[in-house]
Amino acid sequence: MKRIVLLFSALLICAMASAQPVLEKKSYKVNRTYNSPVIDGNITDEEWAPGEWDGDFIQYEPLDGQMATQKTEFKVLFDENNVYVAIKAYDNSPDSIVKRITRRDNCDGDQVGIAFDSYHDLRTAFIFFVSVAGSKQDMIMSNDGDNEDSTWDPIWFVKTRVFDWGYGAEMKIPLSQLRFKITEGGSWGMTVVRYISRNQETSFWSYIPRNTPGIVHQFGEATGFEGIVPKKQADITPFAVASFEHSGKEEGNPFATGHKEIINGGIDGKIGLTNNMTLDFTINPDFGQVEADPSEVNLTAYETFFKEKRPFFVEGKNITSFSTGIGDGDLGNDNLFYTRRIGRSPHLGADTDDNEYSRSPLNTSIIGATKITGKTSDGLSIGIVEAVTSEEKAEIDSLGERTYQTVEPLTNYFIARIIKDINNGNTIIGGGYTNTHRFLDGTGINSLTTTANTGGIDLQQYFADKKWFLSVTTSFSMINGSRESIERLQRSSVHFYQRPDADYVTLDTNRKSLGGYGGNIQFGKIGGNWRFAVFGLFKSPGFDLNDVGYLRRADDMSFIFWSSYRINNPFWIFRNMRFNTNIWEMTDWGGTTLDLGGNIQVSAQFKNLWYLGTGTNLGLKSVSNTMLRGGPSMATPASFNYWIYANTNESKKFYVEANYYSTVIAEDAGEYRGGTMEFSLKPGRSFTVSVAPSFSYGRDNLQYVTAIDYEDQERYILGRIEQKIAMMSLRMNYTITPDLTIQYWGQPFLASMKYSDFKRVTTPDADNYNDRFHMYSGSEISYISDENVYNVDEDNNGTTDYSFDNPDMNFDEFLSNLVIRWEYRSGSALYLVWSQSRQFDDPSGEFAFSSNINNLFTSNKPRDIFLIKFTYRFGLH
Repeated sequence: MKRIVLLFSALLICAMASAQPVLEKKSYKVNRTYNSPVIDGNITDEEWAPGEWDGDFIQYEPLDGQMATQKTEFKVLFDENNVYVAIKAYDNSPDSIVKRITRRDNCDGDQVGIAFDSYHDLRTAFIFFVSVAGSKQDMIMSNDGDNEDSTWDPIWFVKTRVFDWGYGAEMKIPLSQLRFKITEGGSWGMTVVRYISRNQETSFWSYIPRNTPGIVHQFGEATGFEGIVPKKQADITPFAVASFEHSGKEEGNPFATGHKEIINGGIDGKIGLTNNMTLDFTINPDFGQVEADPSEVNLTAYETFFKEKRPFFVEGKNITSFSTGIGDGDLGNDNLFYTRRIGRSPHLGADTDDNEYSRSPLNTSIIGATKITGKTSDGLSIGIVEAVTSEEKAEIDSLGERTYQTVEPLTNYFIARIIKDINNGNTIIGGGYTNTHRFLDGTGINSLTTTANTGGIDLQQYFADKKWFLSVTTSFSMINGSRESIERLQRSSVHFYQRPDADYVTLDTNRKSLGGYGGNIQFGKIGGNWRFAVFGLFKSPGFDLNDVGYLRRADDMSFIFWSSYRINNPFWIFRNMRFNTNIWEMTDWGGTTLDLGGNIQVSAQFKNLWYLGTGTNLGLKSVSNTMLRGGPSMATPASFNYWIYANTNESKKFYVEANYYSTVIAEDAGEYRGGTMEFSLKPGRSFTVSVAPSFSYGRDNLQYVTAIDYEDQERYILGRIEQKIAMMSLRMNYTITPDLTIQYWGQPFLASMKYSDFKRVTTPDADNYNDRFHMYSGSEISYISDENVYNVDEDNNGTTDYSFDNPDMNFDEFLSNLVIRWEYRSGSALYLVWSQSRQFDDPSGEFAFSSNINNLFTSNKPRDIFLIKFTYRFGLH
């Protein structure tokens, strides 16, 4: 402990010693106007006469700190209702300006924009971008630029126009769409940005060095916003939805009639409680226009983490999120609030007998949800979410008689989050709390918990102009329910309390609650060319967030060291280069090392704007607590992995991305390899198409199959699996105007899983790989094709001791979405949607591309959904 204290003390001294003076900020005086400009792109109108034009932009990349290659000027005016921005983007080669029309929040080509830190908290910015073709991109930037929320879609107006000297942009931003505090002198943080597509040059009006952390605190100052009065936003958007579903008809199944019609409606709203606090609500929401999740085959013990795509839940996540993990990837997904829990698929399925058919909902209906988000003038961010999902029942038909089973109870979700900025954003203290309550009375459900409470406190402290940081997070969970539900929770893949060799936990079938705690500590240097951080993570065996949060696995103690060196300015043939390395060790609470390894990676962009990156991982011999799904821990061999990726200049009309990876497991225990190619074409100003085929192959000699009770002993059956997956993603976007777009996404997915070389685990922790299991001989195991099962006769006495199903499988799926979106007036839209899904599976386990495709598109009828959604925004401010 003394050594750790000395180490941290030394690092803190280094942090203080490396402090550098803050660069002098630019300042711009905005002017009030009494003659509001007409937003038509003509910035030569006399309405723009007041005030001064400013410029002298400085490059962010490629030549950090040097003057921009093209001249840019801007002017900012305001009146009692709006902020007006004019930007002149001069170009000595106007024919080289890249003009591409895209949908909102997906700008391409040359762009200009402005960012306001209207809270003046040095951490939060409201950003308004426009491409030369007139496409909008807006977002809220928080945590000093570390988080971006592009789902924020305020009501604002912009027009662009091309001139012989370049192009110009005119913006009108209503004050009702901004959150700000009134300060002496009317000061906001502000910067203006320009992006030149042909050489991927980004420049700012206020200099923002690339080797310093954060962005917002380095904005310039805009003074003169005096006399403005905060405006409260009030928007009510009712919507109506009509859908028709067509699918295959199943003889004898009264629920599979082949068609279904639905007419639905609801209300979305956004009301300003104060200038800084907004109430969002949705009643009976519909997300039919949201793209489906990609296909996958998950053979692990863990739940797959899917990204949130529903706008109501994405917007404001920068406030409501409370991360208990570290970094990105699997360890970074742990969070008190995982929005996909709200409206999830039902926990339970229908329990049917022979000659019975059932119909269950695919997702739980959201009755309503409200959300309060914002930031007070003294730096207190608040996020509150309240949502109620309905009780869902499966309808069961038994020879014409109908009964119902509850598959998901009525559930209430509550989430609260606060974050307080202190000391000009150098100290951030926060807290979070969630509650999930299921109304189980009268449902007959005992397997689900009744209530779950989670909470936590986090602290971030920055030093030396934010080049060094210290972060500490602690959290807890307490879950209550019936004995059956708590036993089920203890046995889940998050905990596996039933493991026979885990002497530090005990499966208690009489428990009615389960509690735990977790947290992390992080310290490092995040400024300058050389950066590093050390991370410590802990999750107790009883820690659980999965009622309204996400936790992949409890029972974890991890230590990670990360280091990076960046070369930001061009040299030789390179435009920039980055080196990264990681070292990690993960143990359980019994002290067993679960994972020990490290990686090295390097990436570079060349002066021709191509990218190349490569890296390698080394995982040493370790132990898995989850391989046997609640059985004893099993030693696993070492592994070696490498990967490489590259892409051509993405500014061109045609570019290619490619990646390849390969993994080899020691003892010839397995191998994995695969690659993806993506071809993107932009043949004109308004159409883009991308095709991304991929293929992967995996062989694992220790794939879990099943566990069987035999003679009062558990038999853990493993097998050799050969898995092949081929898939392709096709995207097409046609932007007729920035407000009228057609988008298509389609993905065929073909997967085969073929098993062989079955074995039973004997001594899972043996030093010798082959001593950990017994391979079934030909006389011990036999395949019964008529029943599609394997029979095992361990003692060769001619009598079957136990059996297990043949796990071979083919799974093929096709998903597609076609969405036509027309924003016919600001905040009001019409959607036309066609979604199709196809599925086919069989027990062959054989991969043959042509037959898999043929089976997918000819064996079963597709499920087609045609939907029209109409929304109309009433602006009440």
